[in-house]
Amino acid sequence: MAHDYKLLTPGPLTTTKKVKEQMLEDRCTWDNDYKSVTQDIRKRLLDLAGVDADEYTTVLQQGSGSFVVESVLQTALSQDDHILILSNGAYGNRMIEMAERIGKRVTALRFAYDKVPDFEDVKALVQEDKTITHIAMVHCETTTGMLNPIEPITQIAQSFDLKIIIDAMSSFGGLPINVASLDIDYIISSANKCIQGVPGFGFVIAKQDTLKATKGNAHSLVLDLYDQWQVMDKDEGKWRYTSPTHVVAAFLEALVELEEEGGIEARHQRYQENNAYLRKHLADIGFTPYIKQAYQSPIITTFLYPYPEFDFEDFYNQMKAEGFVLYPGKLMDIPSFRIGNIGDLNVEDLSKLIRNIRQYILEEEVQHD
Repeated sequence: MAHDYKLLTPGPLTTTKKVKEQMLEDRCTWDNDYKSVTQDIRKRLLDLAGVDADEYTTVLQQGSGSFVVESVLQTALSQDDHILILSNGAYGNRMIEMAERIGKRVTALRFAYDKVPDFEDVKALVQEDKTITHIAMVHCETTTGMLNPIEPITQIAQSFDLKIIIDAMSSFGGLPINVASLDIDYIISSANKCIQGVPGFGFVIAKQDTLKATKGNAHSLVLDLYDQWQVMDKDEGKWRYTSPTHVVAAFLEALVELEEEGGIEARHQRYQENNAYLRKHLADIGFTPYIKQAYQSPIITTFLYPYPEFDFEDFYNQMKAEGFVLYPGKLMDIPSFRIGNIGDLNVEDLSKLIRNIRQYILEEEVQHD
């Protein structure tokens, strides 16, 4: 039985009816009409990134966001390269684990989950270790909702002639990021995040000159981003292996809807309004955000349990019964949960959620009196 839930998660998320409807048609991966869909998507993504098609390219890659991050690490790093990865959350840690698992030379610099990276420490480390060639960081850490500033890390990369990799999984399309002015080598995102498509593939916007130098680096066949790019370019939209055709078609519709909404600036404003509404009204009820306002992304927020006896599983089930799917916490040592506010959501949807949460807390207070 189908349920019309509002997904308050950072992706998969609530999609529009038109996006869903695109998946009702079957398409052939070899067909020229389908390849033109791929090419249209690649061009639109370059436009969103604010880059020149002569300098940058878009490569689409099957799999979830983590597959695409690993494809970049496989391809960008040769055996002689050395990557510095900054982490203040689970997804930064996952990137570190990926680089270690595939045998790349990696230095991990970890920070507290509620703190942005100390870029003076980063600069000092890069100055000291001249073997570092790449630097990487997650932009929006959905572990907590932390928004890490990009500009300080790109300035360090430029000063020391380092290649830069930005995991913008949960920010690209929902926050303005001028990839060209920031001089980013690789920026990574996924179909089911701020562009509001469905899961099944991700994408990398990369400098062509940087990507050209990576031939032969990958020790994986399917996660070789260079080979994926070569086939996609030479065969004008052909994927190397079977692509998620339904998901790709839905993503093109999502890109069209982003443009119709007013582009990234308009979507960013809606996300900010959603997030501010949640933080304000949940604080009034007794839910404290984990991340300070200055570092809070407009994507997802971590809230601490309002009292020691708070039963998240019961709370989750009650909210689900009302049509809202929440997100468990990812902080092992601090009882918390998360609410995402991206996707096809607005303040009216969130006002219904707040009413339900307020009623739940009132009923809990009565039971415990």
